[in-house]
Amino acid sequence: MNIKDKKIAIVGGGPGGLTLARLLQQGGGNVTVYERDINKDARVQGANLDLHEESGLAALKKANLLDAFYANYLPDAGKLRIMDNNGNIHIDDHAEAYGAEHRPEIDRGPLRKILLESLQPNTVVWDSQFVSMEKENDGWNLLFKNEKEYYADIVIGADGANSKIRPYLSDIKPVYSGVTIIEGNIYDAEKNAPSIFKLLKGGKIFAFGNEQSIILSTKGDGSIAFYTGEKVNTNWVKECGINFENLADVKKWFETNFSNWDSIYHELFATSKMTIVPRPLYHYHSDQHWSTQSNLTIIGDAAHRMPPYAGEGVNMAMLDALELSEGLLHAENIKSALENYETRMFERAKEVTAITMQNTVEMHGPKGLQYILDMFVSLR
Repeated sequence: MNIKDKKIAIVGGGPGGLTLARLLQQGGGNVTVYERDINKDARVQGANLDLHEESGLAALKKANLLDAFYANYLPDAGKLRIMDNNGNIHIDDHAEAYGAEHRPEIDRGPLRKILLESLQPNTVVWDSQFVSMEKENDGWNLLFKNEKEYYADIVIGADGANSKIRPYLSDIKPVYSGVTIIEGNIYDAEKNAPSIFKLLKGGKIFAFGNEQSIILSTKGDGSIAFYTGEKVNTNWVKECGINFENLADVKKWFETNFSNWDSIYHELFATSKMTIVPRPLYHYHSDQHWSTQSNLTIIGDAAHRMPPYAGEGVNMAMLDALELSEGLLHAENIKSALENYETRMFERAKEVTAITMQNTVEMHGPKGLQYILDMFVSLR
């Protein structure tokens, strides 16, 4: 098999999809990435990313992008303060001789820019929101919302937690974790949330109390990304009566549900210079599997969706990209390469899902603070 003779479509231009494109192009692969964002300048939302040596950083090393990464990473962003709901600090990386450089952090935007600039011209087809695909000869015909169609011999879904590629492989549905987060991003945080900004000191805060959590991260553009975590029922977002497009409505909810939290946390909702998105957290059972197809697979959250309480999401996606690219570039048979990748991916996802779900449950249990304190002490 010569992968150079195949047209490879990657649906989704997040870190996993772009890393895979880079690695395949290094080996001579003919790759096109279809991304729904209107262009490369679309704002990338979400907290910054900590990359792990054995996964995310390993993929960047293989892609010859480590120098670019370290030219753009955030040296202080990994410094952590673990706090309680009363505002007390229990662990403080800023005051102790602990570092986080083994898991260096970078904003999503700069990481995407690094990956995009490493690709050949016109690799990414922007404004391409996937709608459907159907088999054509030995490959697939892909249809997008802009009514454009493209053919590919091999399709790889890297289109995230709500993947539209996944149903072509598996009918396994995700399971609700029991926790819903309210994800927020405060712009120009030094001005719009000065007390929280000062408390963060360029790093991050994990806070726990009353079976709830608040996770905060400082971003390189001066904004703060955060998400609250709370145990609610599956349909809470639809049934709670909160208009999440009305910040006053969301603020009222927070003041009520997090009333036992110190006033400093309430500064999060004191500004209008922010965005809010509610996210019920889902995951796939750790023993999921499907029958390998000859020209289709998925990576990242599309393959192994899970809550963010282990910091493994982007790292799993980039390791998927590394392992899949190596398989496709060196195997004699495409289906065998995909099967080998999926077998390894299932095993990794099983282990990480178990750890993530334990963290999710314990962090939002009656001893959530003690659980996280014990975890970090054991790692030091």
